[in-house]
Amino acid sequence: MTARLNDNFWGLTEKEKQTLRLIVRGHDAKSIARSLGLSVHTINERLRDARRKMAVSSSREAARLLLDVEGSPPAFSPSESCGDMIIRADVGWRPNDEGREPNSGAGRLFGRYRILIGGLLMTLFIGFVALTSLAQQEPLTLPAPQAIAVPAEPQALDAARKWLALVDQGRWDDSYRATGASFRKLNTAVTWAAESEKMRASLGNVIARDFESEENLPAPPAGYEVIKFRVKFAKKAAAIEIVSLAREEGGWRVEGVTID
Repeated sequence: MTARLNDNFWGLTEKEKQTLRLIVRGHDAKSIARSLGLSVHTINERLRDARRKMAVSSSREAARLLLDVEGSPPAFSPSESCGDMIIRADVGWRPNDEGREPNSGAGRLFGRYRILIGGLLMTLFIGFVALTSLAQQEPLTLPAPQAIAVPAEPQALDAARKWLALVDQGRWDDSYRATGASFRKLNTAVTWAAESEKMRASLGNVIARDFESEENLPAPPAGYEVIKFRVKFAKKAAAIEIVSLAREEGGWRVEGVTID
Protein backbone atom coordinates (compact mmCIF):
# COMPACT_ATOMS: atom_id res chain seq x y z
CA MET A 1 0.00 0.00 0.00
CA THR A 2 1.08 3.53 -0.58
CA ALA A 3 2.08 6.08 2.06
CA ARG A 4 -0.93 8.22 1.14
CA LEU A 5 -3.23 5.30 1.96
CA ASN A 6 -1.71 5.13 5.46
CA ASP A 7 -2.44 8.84 5.79
CA ASN A 8 -6.12 8.20 5.00
CA PHE A 9 -6.27 5.28 7.44
CA TRP A 10 -5.56 7.53 10.43
CA GLY A 11 -8.60 9.67 9.67
CA LEU A 12 -6.81 12.90 10.66
CA THR A 13 -8.66 16.15 10.07
CA GLU A 14 -6.91 18.89 8.14
CA LYS A 15 -6.62 20.97 11.35
CA GLU A 16 -4.87 18.09 13.10
CA LYS A 17 -2.47 17.64 10.16
CA GLN A 18 -1.67 21.38 10.10
CA THR A 19 -0.97 21.35 13.83
CA LEU A 20 1.34 18.33 13.47
CA ARG A 21 3.20 20.04 10.60
CA LEU A 22 3.98 22.94 12.93
CA ILE A 23 5.27 20.44 15.51
CA VAL A 24 7.68 19.17 12.82
CA ARG A 25 9.01 22.75 12.42
CA GLY A 26 9.96 22.83 16.10
CA HIS A 27 6.89 24.56 17.58
CA ASP A 28 5.30 23.54 20.86
CA ALA A 29 1.64 23.91 21.86
CA LYS A 30 2.11 27.48 23.16
CA SER A 31 3.93 28.77 20.08
CA ILE A 32 1.40 27.07 17.79
CA ALA A 33 -1.44 28.69 19.71
CA ARG A 34 0.25 32.12 19.37
CA SER A 35 0.84 31.57 15.65
CA LEU A 36 -2.75 30.53 14.95
CA GLY A 37 -4.41 32.95 17.36
CA LEU A 38 -6.00 30.05 19.26
CA SER A 39 -5.97 28.90 22.87
CA VAL A 40 -3.41 26.37 24.10
CA HIS A 41 -6.37 24.22 25.16
CA THR A 42 -7.61 24.03 21.55
CA ILE A 43 -4.16 23.05 20.27
CA ASN A 44 -3.76 20.39 22.96
CA GLU A 45 -7.19 18.98 22.03
CA ARG A 46 -6.10 18.67 18.39
CA LEU A 47 -2.84 16.97 19.36
CA ARG A 48 -4.58 14.61 21.76
CA ASP A 49 -7.08 13.54 19.05
CA ALA A 50 -4.26 13.04 16.54
CA ARG A 51 -2.27 10.88 19.01
CA ARG A 52 -5.35 8.75 19.71
CA LYS A 53 -6.06 8.18 16.02
CA MET A 54 -2.42 7.33 15.26
CA ALA A 55 -1.99 5.18 18.43
CA VAL A 56 1.16 6.97 19.57
CA SER A 57 2.10 8.40 22.95
CA SER A 58 3.71 11.70 21.93
CA SER A 59 2.81 14.55 19.60
CA ARG A 60 6.33 14.65 18.15
CA GLU A 61 6.08 10.97 17.23
CA ALA A 62 2.72 11.64 15.55
CA ALA A 63 4.32 14.55 13.67
CA ARG A 64 7.24 12.35 12.55
CA LEU A 65 4.86 9.68 11.25
CA LEU A 66 2.88 12.26 9.28
CA LEU A 67 6.12 13.72 7.90
CA ASP A 68 7.23 10.23 6.88
CA VAL A 69 3.96 9.80 4.95
CA GLU A 70 3.90 13.26 3.34
CA GLY A 71 7.63 13.70 2.73
CA SER A 72 9.37 17.06 3.34
CA PRO A 73 7.11 19.77 4.87
CA PRO A 74 5.45 22.10 2.32
CA ALA A 75 6.52 25.74 2.07
CA PHE A 76 5.14 28.31 4.50
CA SER A 77 2.44 30.74 3.31
CA PRO A 78 0.37 33.37 5.14
CA SER A 79 -2.65 33.07 2.87
CA GLU A 80 -4.27 29.74 3.70
CA SER A 81 -7.28 29.36 6.05
CA CYS A 82 -7.58 26.70 8.73
CA GLY A 83 -11.28 27.21 9.44
CA ASP A 84 -10.87 29.12 12.73
CA MET A 85 -9.18 32.16 11.16
CA ILE A 86 -6.70 33.13 8.43
CA ILE A 87 -3.37 31.73 9.57
CA ARG A 88 0.18 31.13 8.33
CA ALA A 89 -0.63 27.71 6.88
CA ASP A 90 1.23 25.38 4.58
CA VAL A 91 0.90 25.79 0.83
CA GLY A 92 -0.92 22.86 -0.70
CA TRP A 93 -2.99 21.98 2.36
CA ARG A 94 -6.57 21.02 1.54
CA PRO A 95 -9.64 22.79 3.04
CA ASN A 96 -10.83 21.77 6.46
CA ASP A 97 -12.06 18.17 6.45
CA GLU A 98 -12.82 17.70 10.13
CA GLY A 99 -15.50 15.11 10.71
CA ARG A 100 -15.06 13.50 7.27
CA GLU A 101 -14.61 9.72 7.06
CA PRO A 102 -11.57 8.43 5.15
CA ASN A 103 -12.23 7.68 1.48
CA SER A 104 -10.50 4.30 1.50
CA GLY A 105 -8.32 2.04 3.58
CA ALA A 106 -8.74 -0.05 6.66
CA GLY A 107 -7.69 2.09 9.61
CA ARG A 108 -4.21 1.38 10.84
CA LEU A 109 -3.97 -1.51 8.36
CA PHE A 110 -1.20 -2.88 6.17
CA GLY A 111 1.77 -0.56 5.57
CA ARG A 112 4.84 0.77 7.22
CA TYR A 113 4.48 0.92 10.99
CA ARG A 114 7.03 2.60 13.19
CA ILE A 115 7.00 3.39 16.91
CA LEU A 116 9.81 5.82 17.69
CA ILE A 117 10.18 7.09 21.25
CA GLY A 118 12.59 9.99 21.61
CA GLY A 119 13.66 9.16 25.14
CA LEU A 120 14.35 5.53 24.20
CA LEU A 121 16.44 6.52 21.19
CA MET A 122 18.50 8.91 23.29
CA THR A 123 19.03 6.21 25.93
CA LEU A 124 20.20 3.75 23.27
CA PHE A 125 22.58 6.32 21.81
CA ILE A 126 24.13 7.11 25.22
CA GLY A 127 24.45 3.38 25.92
CA PHE A 128 26.18 2.83 22.58
CA VAL A 129 28.70 5.60 23.30
CA ALA A 130 29.40 4.11 26.76
CA LEU A 131 29.92 0.62 25.36
CA THR A 132 32.27 1.94 22.66
CA SER A 133 34.35 3.69 25.33
CA LEU A 134 34.54 0.55 27.47
CA ALA A 135 35.50 -1.59 24.48
CA GLN A 136 38.62 0.52 24.01
CA GLN A 137 39.69 -0.15 27.61
CA GLU A 138 38.94 -3.84 28.11
CA PRO A 139 37.02 -6.69 26.46
CA LEU A 140 33.28 -6.54 27.09
CA THR A 141 31.43 -9.74 27.96
CA LEU A 142 27.74 -9.63 27.14
CA PRO A 143 25.16 -12.06 28.52
CA ALA A 144 23.76 -14.66 26.14
CA PRO A 145 20.56 -13.52 24.42
CA GLN A 146 17.28 -14.84 25.75
CA ALA A 147 16.21 -17.76 23.62
CA ILE A 148 12.45 -17.46 24.06
CA ALA A 149 10.43 -14.22 24.13
CA VAL A 150 7.81 -14.20 26.90
CA PRO A 151 4.56 -12.26 26.31
CA ALA A 152 3.65 -9.70 28.96
CA GLU A 153 -0.09 -10.25 28.39
CA PRO A 154 -0.77 -13.90 27.44
CA GLN A 155 -4.48 -13.18 26.93
CA ALA A 156 -3.67 -10.40 24.46
CA LEU A 157 -1.34 -12.74 22.56
CA ASP A 158 -4.02 -15.43 22.49
CA ALA A 159 -6.59 -12.92 21.19
CA ALA A 160 -4.18 -11.76 18.48
CA ARG A 161 -3.51 -15.34 17.32
CA LYS A 162 -7.21 -16.23 17.20
CA TRP A 163 -7.97 -13.07 15.22
CA LEU A 164 -5.15 -13.74 12.74
CA ALA A 165 -6.48 -17.27 12.27
CA LEU A 166 -9.80 -15.77 11.11
CA VAL A 167 -7.92 -13.52 8.69
CA ASP A 168 -5.86 -16.46 7.37
CA GLN A 169 -9.12 -18.31 6.65
CA GLY A 170 -10.58 -15.30 4.80
CA ARG A 171 -13.36 -14.92 7.37
CA TRP A 172 -13.55 -11.16 6.95
CA ASP A 173 -16.93 -10.64 8.67
CA ASP A 174 -15.90 -12.65 11.75
CA SER A 175 -12.54 -10.87 11.98
CA TYR A 176 -14.27 -7.47 11.58
CA ARG A 177 -16.62 -8.24 14.49
CA ALA A 178 -13.57 -9.00 16.66
CA THR A 179 -12.12 -5.50 16.15
CA GLY A 180 -12.51 -2.58 18.55
CA ALA A 181 -14.76 0.47 18.34
CA SER A 182 -11.97 2.74 17.07
CA PHE A 183 -11.22 0.36 14.19
CA ARG A 184 -14.90 0.07 13.22
CA LYS A 185 -15.35 3.82 13.44
CA LEU A 186 -12.72 4.30 10.73
CA ASN A 187 -13.69 1.34 8.53
CA THR A 188 -16.73 -0.50 7.29
CA ALA A 189 -16.91 -4.27 6.98
CA VAL A 190 -16.91 -3.89 3.18
CA THR A 191 -13.74 -1.75 3.25
CA TRP A 192 -12.01 -4.19 5.57
CA ALA A 193 -12.87 -7.19 3.37
CA ALA A 194 -11.78 -5.45 0.15
CA GLU A 195 -8.42 -4.28 1.53
CA SER A 196 -7.73 -7.63 3.19
CA GLU A 197 -8.41 -9.61 0.02
CA LYS A 198 -6.16 -7.28 -1.97
CA MET A 199 -3.29 -7.61 0.48
CA ARG A 200 -3.64 -11.38 0.89
CA ALA A 201 -3.63 -11.82 -2.88
CA SER A 202 -0.28 -10.01 -3.06
CA LEU A 203 1.25 -12.03 -0.18
CA GLY A 204 -0.24 -15.47 -0.65
CA ASN A 205 -1.13 -17.93 2.10
CA VAL A 206 0.65 -18.01 5.47
CA ILE A 207 3.33 -20.71 5.63
CA ALA A 208 4.56 -20.02 9.18
CA ARG A 209 3.97 -17.45 11.92
CA ASP A 210 6.10 -17.10 15.08
CA PHE A 211 5.70 -14.76 18.04
CA GLU A 212 8.57 -12.27 18.30
CA SER A 213 7.79 -9.62 20.91
CA GLU A 214 5.14 -7.71 22.84
CA GLU A 215 5.21 -4.21 24.27
CA ASN A 216 2.77 -1.86 25.93
CA LEU A 217 2.20 1.49 24.24
CA PRO A 218 0.86 3.99 26.84
CA ALA A 219 -1.30 5.93 24.38
CA PRO A 220 -4.79 7.33 25.08
CA PRO A 221 -7.38 6.29 25.99
CA ALA A 222 -6.12 3.24 27.93
CA GLY A 223 -2.98 2.09 26.15
CA TYR A 224 -2.33 -0.62 23.57
CA GLU A 225 -0.58 -3.99 23.50
CA VAL A 226 1.58 -4.13 20.36
CA ILE A 227 2.43 -7.72 19.38
CA LYS A 228 4.90 -8.61 16.63
CA PHE A 229 5.08 -11.85 14.67
CA ARG A 230 7.60 -13.10 12.13
CA VAL A 231 5.63 -14.47 9.19
CA LYS A 232 6.49 -16.43 6.07
CA PHE A 233 3.99 -16.01 3.22
CA ALA A 234 3.86 -17.96 -0.01
CA LYS A 235 4.89 -14.84 -1.96
CA LYS A 236 6.97 -13.11 0.75
CA ALA A 237 9.58 -15.14 2.56
CA ALA A 238 10.10 -12.81 5.53
CA ALA A 239 7.70 -10.23 6.94
CA ILE A 240 6.87 -8.61 10.27
CA GLU A 241 3.19 -8.66 11.21
CA ILE A 242 2.16 -6.22 13.95
CA VAL A 243 -1.20 -6.43 15.75
CA SER A 244 -2.34 -3.65 18.11
CA LEU A 245 -4.97 -4.53 20.72
CA ALA A 246 -6.84 -2.60 23.41
CA ARG A 247 -8.98 -3.71 26.34
CA GLU A 248 -12.64 -3.35 25.52
CA GLU A 249 -15.83 -4.97 26.81
CA GLY A 250 -13.88 -7.12 29.26
CA GLY A 251 -11.51 -8.57 26.66
CA TRP A 252 -8.89 -7.72 24.07
CA ARG A 253 -10.00 -6.19 20.77
CA VAL A 254 -7.87 -5.62 17.68
CA GLU A 255 -7.41 -1.94 16.81
CA GLY A 256 -4.97 -2.29 13.93
CA VAL A 257 -2.77 -4.64 11.93
CA THR A 258 0.18 -3.92 9.70
CA ILE A 259 2.60 -5.98 7.60
CA ASP A 260 6.09 -4.70 6.94
